[in-house]
Amino acid sequence: MSEYILGLYEKSMPGFLTLEEKLSIAGECGFDYMELSIDETDEKLGRLKWTIDQRNALRNSIEKTGVPVYSICLSGHRKYPLGHPDAAVQKRSLEIMADAVDLAADIGIRIIQIAGYDVYYEDSTEESRENFGKNLAASVELAARKGVTLAFETMETEFINTVEKAAAWVKQIDSPYLQIYPDIGNITNAAVSYGTDFAEDLKTGRGHISAVHLKETVPGVFREMPFGTGHVDFDKACEVSLSLGSRMFVGEFWYTGEENWKEIICSNNEYLRTALENGWKRYRKHK
Repeated sequence: MSEYILGLYEKSMPGFLTLEEKLSIAGECGFDYMELSIDETDEKLGRLKWTIDQRNALRNSIEKTGVPVYSICLSGHRKYPLGHPDAAVQKRSLEIMADAVDLAADIGIRIIQIAGYDVYYEDSTEESRENFGKNLAASVELAARKGVTLAFETMETEFINTVEKAAAWVKQIDSPYLQIYPDIGNITNAAVSYGTDFAEDLKTGRGHISAVHLKETVPGVFREMPFGTGHVDFDKACEVSLSLGSRMFVGEFWYTGEENWKEIICSNNEYLRTALENGWKRYRKHK
């Protein structure tokens, strides 16, 4: 049995593929599971209203391919944020959360990564932060009833761009069903901006890190960067994450129209596996 598992972000693959094809490719390229995307598009949000037959179809595809879906990246709240000043939007945000929890429970998904935004397209205010706290508490109650973990993604905005900021909310809510799901690229950018150490920031989440996104960045650029072209120290990130008890990792990158997209996916698996193995060896050496 491996000391850790590595998942593949769904949006690393072309949208014209079926979910079963995506699961198959994840397995063929050496990934252990796939992370499902529920973003702000109508197509992805529509997954939250899947019928029983549609849910069964995904379960059957998981069984057929042998590749599970262990997590959801729930970024649909960018359009319908928990902290929005409009009560109708807040209601919609909680509906999305409730539906995501139900979908996760039905499929057997363990973790829903939630975006660390109070608002996204609007300005953050004291009111938006208060709304966020209220609706976050309600969201955690929904998740607790189904035994599903919500976990903060560290984002590119000031609201929650560090593990330390996410940990403050986790401490405030004080529930086993709210944890942290750091994005290594984002916290590396934040550390450069603040003149701090991303590894020390990661350690502030000790005991509360449920999984880790492995993503490449450079200051000011937060997505769609090939691995090895940025400034993220993946060996160190893996070492520290493993030392904190994290055993679930996801390679986060995007399909952007490349003809050799499958080759890229398989190559990225090798890149991240090497970083994880290096991190594991360093962790064991100093344990």
